[in-house]
Amino acid sequence: MAETETIDVAGYIDQQPVGAFQIKLLLTCAAVLFLDGFDTQAIGYVAPALAREWSLSRAALGPVFSAGLFGLMIGALVFGPLADRVGRKAIIVGATLAFGLGSLATAFVNDVNTLLVVRLLTGLGLGGAMPNAVAMTSEFSPHRRRATMVMVMFCGFSVGAALGGLLAAALIPHYGWRSVFIVGGIAPLLLTPVLAWRLPESARFLALSGRAQGRVAELLGRINLKAAPVATSTQFVVHEPRLAGLPVVHLFSEGRTLPTLLLWIVFFMSLLDLYFLANWLPTVLNDLGASVSAAAMIGAMLQVGGVVGTFALGSVVDRFSFRALALVYFVAVFAVGAIGQLGHSAALVTLAIFAAGFCIVGGQIAANALAANFYPTSVRATGVGWALGIGRVGSIIGPLIGGALMTAKWSTAELFITAASAALCAALAAFALSRVVGTRQTSSFDAMVQPATRT
Repeated sequence: MAETETIDVAGYIDQQPVGAFQIKLLLTCAAVLFLDGFDTQAIGYVAPALAREWSLSRAALGPVFSAGLFGLMIGALVFGPLADRVGRKAIIVGATLAFGLGSLATAFVNDVNTLLVVRLLTGLGLGGAMPNAVAMTSEFSPHRRRATMVMVMFCGFSVGAALGGLLAAALIPHYGWRSVFIVGGIAPLLLTPVLAWRLPESARFLALSGRAQGRVAELLGRINLKAAPVATSTQFVVHEPRLAGLPVVHLFSEGRTLPTLLLWIVFFMSLLDLYFLANWLPTVLNDLGASVSAAAMIGAMLQVGGVVGTFALGSVVDRFSFRALALVYFVAVFAVGAIGQLGHSAALVTLAIFAAGFCIVGGQIAANALAANFYPTSVRATGVGWALGIGRVGSIIGPLIGGALMTAKWSTAELFITAASAALCAALAAFALSRVVGTRQTSSFDAMVQPATRT
């Protein structure tokens, strides 16, 4: 009687080089986050024009910014755990459709109350897409390149956010602020059927759930086209327990409690800082004398710096994990603080904003990759989703703090010293993580994975 062949999916993927299939998957997930970033940041870029048209005060913009971010928080908290039950693909497709419809609807609102509701609903889709794109990319990447691939994929968000500023600068003077959301809504709606047709489900998720063994064989065959065909009787396994009950509970079991809490602090402070800067930079620059278009373009340097930082930091984070992350956030303290000192020099403030983006945006993307690396398959989307969800609380508070401080007539220097203090908190939490988790970041279950076995 023929023996049944058993292949460990995670071990098999770890043994393969990064090939065309994984690069296509990375680019597909990057496209989702590109549009996610565009739609998330669009409200910040159009804020000066919106406030002028509707005669809104600076303080009134804070709730507008935070409504979408509140939706992002709920989306991450709800759709991360749901994806660990039903799969990554369904949530990514549905979330992309949802935020495309929401962005398109934003273009047709005529009052603040309706805008708040529409941005909240749009945020649900934006929040659901991100953790699952991270989990999907992570689960098809070999361990030695996992952080780098997740960070490169996540560059899509920064590129989309930066392009939002450049597009806003080009569109608003000619077509008004609504045109930005029309573009930001149509593009996801065009991408949705492509995702439904071409995006695969995670092979590790399928193997762990015990479903669709034939589909797992097909996916592994696409990863390595030169390998011999897998027998139809092959059993695919993942050497991780399938955790029962509420996925969130397992974020605090088997030694994960302290790392989870420290990750949440990093995400909270990092996203507070990021959205403080992303939402208020165009308005602050406009108040300092820059035109709406110039303020949008200079503010976009935050995301451009993030793209450069992501590519520069990928291999460093793969090697040094949270120690590298802590150093990046320590540098961010000085870069963010410098923005407030250089605000009247367009050239110098552009450099400072670029450096802040390199550290804050690049650091946040690295934190996403490290969180995905830390949690096992059965709760990976939950772990990333809840870290992002807790971080979104910070992203909601950040714009509100900015609005309150501007209403209180704080100086530009004082505003950005406040933002720099958030980067310092993130740096201290990342340093503590480096002491708790260790220099080499590995999933508590990935460490148990052995090379693929055949019996």
